[in-house]
Amino acid sequence: MAIGAMNDLDNTNMNLSQSMTRLSTGLRINSAADDPSGYIISQQMTSQIGGMTQAISNSQQAINYVKTAGGALSQVNTLLDSARTLAVGAANSATLSTAEVQADQLQLQSIVNSITQISQTTTYGTKHLLDGSSGIQSSITDGSDLQALDIGGQFGGSTLATSGTITLNALTAATQATDTLQSFASTSSVVTNTGSFTINGTTFTAAASTTAGDLINSINAASNQTGVVASYESGAIQLATTAYGSASTINLVDSAGVVRSGGAGTDTDTGTDATATLAIGGTTATFTGGINGSDGLTLTDANGNTFSLTVAGNHTVSTPESVGQLVVGSAQFQIGADYGQTSSLSIQNFAASNLGQGVVAGLNLSNLDITTQQGANNALQVIDQAISQVSTASGQLGNFQTNVLQTNVNTLTTAQQNLTSSLSTIQDTNVAQEMTNFTQLQILEQSGMAILSQANQLPQQILSLIKGQ
Repeated sequence: MAIGAMNDLDNTNMNLSQSMTRLSTGLRINSAADDPSGYIISQQMTSQIGGMTQAISNSQQAINYVKTAGGALSQVNTLLDSARTLAVGAANSATLSTAEVQADQLQLQSIVNSITQISQTTTYGTKHLLDGSSGIQSSITDGSDLQALDIGGQFGGSTLATSGTITLNALTAATQATDTLQSFASTSSVVTNTGSFTINGTTFTAAASTTAGDLINSINAASNQTGVVASYESGAIQLATTAYGSASTINLVDSAGVVRSGGAGTDTDTGTDATATLAIGGTTATFTGGINGSDGLTLTDANGNTFSLTVAGNHTVSTPESVGQLVVGSAQFQIGADYGQTSSLSIQNFAASNLGQGVVAGLNLSNLDITTQQGANNALQVIDQAISQVSTASGQLGNFQTNVLQTNVNTLTTAQQNLTSSLSTIQDTNVAQEMTNFTQLQILEQSGMAILSQANQLPQQILSLIKGQ
């Protein structure tokens, strides 16, 4: 009886010790022996929650990373706005002195230097953000066909992850707007009818002594205003736009029948845009010209990647040609608790020499000259292109911050909260229930010790009987 009572008391003491441990730690599972399956599940959940906590921290750091880059680009945009104001002012050459124009040029150069400095010195910790080291670097290897090439982090609907060769698989050439005017026996032949006509809003006048050569010279002298040049070919005056693509137009209004081949009337002719297919690795993308009023030689795909053809490169391509090289250098963010839950962000090089390319042959933001009328006009086009590039990049950063990083933080926070609640259900002590159990075990322990004492006294009663004999 004493042995049986002792065993029962040992079990009660063991359970009481376990109950005290649960109440003191607040955990129902303090070792694998308490609940083997529950222990396994709780350890996995604990690990997952820890990973989520760090992933939230990573995402918040990434948001600050993007905000730093965005703030720097905002400053670049402010500088570009100032540069555009200078170019607009310099274009008003009729009222500016030489000294004033030179002062504008010096100020423009100072702005350009500041933009390059921002690209070289903007950092997050020790990480450079705007010098291209955290982005995609695309370089031209065929300068005879391409004059500008800008490939971002997305291509063909997917993220570019590896460096490689950029191949021009196919190209349909852009065309200029053209118009054939009246026939003349030679350039010294005089006009049949006299009067005025307009080309793209610019008026030209022909007198009785005006020859075909005079008309050609007059039209070419005004090509900066009309965007149209004239030549004598196959016995007639030929008009052609200096630009290519659907944005290039010849509007001829000839009410006197001076030059129009069909007599008095109106002609409207437009060019066509180039289309092309580029390939990087096994991914291809279709590019189309004429986007945002470009001259048709600048082509853009659905992801905003662009390249510009030279005039020599504007020819039909049916056999793949290597035109550039891509080097991938993107910023990688671990935004999830598990393997593979990453996101990358590519930021291009925003040095002045990489901005404004492709709209005026040979010009970019770093080599503008606004001391001449034509130079100021060219500068406006280049600066507008640079503003478009910076604005697009800022929009991409904002999209990444809001739709990738902030959304991820919100999702992870909700998942972490629910997973923590589930872990508490499995692992934590139900204090009210455990206190009831603890009280019960205390009573059992006291009664067990009392019974053990009684069991130990029974043999003494038997001995007393023997003594009585």
